Amino acid sequence: MGFIVNPVAGMGGSVGLKGTDGQATVNEAMRRGARPVAGERAAKAIDRLTASLPQVNVITVAGPMGEQVVREAGIEPSVLDIPHVGSSTSIDTREAAESMADRGVDLILFAGGDGTARDILGASGQQVPMLGVPAGVKMHSAVFGTTPANAGHLAALFLAGSPRALLRDAEVMDLDEDAVRAGTVSAQLYGHARSPFERRLVQNAKAGSVPGENETLDAVARQVAEGMRAGRIYILGPGTTTRRVADALGIPSTLLGIDAVLDRQAIGLDLNEQALLRIIEGREAEIIVSVLGGQGSLFGRGNQQISAEVIRRVGRDRINVISTVEKLINLPAGALQVDTGDSEIDVMLTGHIPVITGPHRITLVKVRA
Repeated sequence: MGFIVNPVAGMGGSVGLKGTDGQATVNEAMRRGARPVAGERAAKAIDRLTASLPQVNVITVAGPMGEQVVREAGIEPSVLDIPHVGSSTSIDTREAAESMADRGVDLILFAGGDGTARDILGASGQQVPMLGVPAGVKMHSAVFGTTPANAGHLAALFLAGSPRALLRDAEVMDLDEDAVRAGTVSAQLYGHARSPFERRLVQNAKAGSVPGENETLDAVARQVAEGMRAGRIYILGPGTTTRRVADALGIPSTLLGIDAVLDRQAIGLDLNEQALLRIIEGREAEIIVSVLGGQGSLFGRGNQQISAEVIRRVGRDRINVISTVEKLINLPAGALQVDTGDSEIDVMLTGHIPVITGPHRITLVKVRA
């Protein structure tokens, strides 16, 4: 198995940068106090993989690009001679993937986001199956496990030849980060990768809106806006669905950022985790989020600013979920997915949660980690 870690993947999430493409963005994430998360998430995948397949042979890259994680898991890897200092670049990832393909690996397991998936696909094409450990900010592609542990489990099933782990052509997609920061969603399909598939263990690509749903969502947004209580903070998650709530209030909002509302007025736009924690300190608060179409993600994909700690302080009972019935019908395995990076909070969120699907209409939906 080839194994690649993008050490800077995901660092932009909690600090509100919508990604970490480019060294300037990485530097800004570090300036804002971001910490690396990819190594921790990669370790969860490797631990789960080795629990099922302890004799796996691993080819990886020196230091934080993979070697460090696999050695800590007790594996003696073959290390590629690819020089890099501390972090890594897109070129490093491409070179590693190309070398692994040339060596005939059966699978490239990688920890990163959509940008990392693009790099690996560009270097190895469909020559080698690939599977992603979700560690980035943007993960719209269909090559990712639903959680790091599930990615490791699926990798073990595939490498062991289990008939449960079939190969499919999975979409590799990415957003233009500069456009996202400017408030425009500009997604592009970059190709299809051969990727292991087991319905409960992998996510689908992000899906667009369903025609005809706008009127229902507008009515829901008005109902949610009218029900806001005085003196309570409301945290609005990203996306066009929650933006409708801001529109119903007649206040500004950020399309793919996190905003805060108090007494029907915006008190913070495009907030990061620390700003949210400061705003809700000592106050009652609620979270309003939508469902990521196609994937069924509730927390952990594109809204990492609403961190496990923010959710802990707000409380499970004050999470308001908005979705159309059509999106719920098409949920992978019929459930919403959470992947906050905190196992305690993930467990707290599991069970069933009420989802607002229309004016005065609630549907109970299963949540799993």
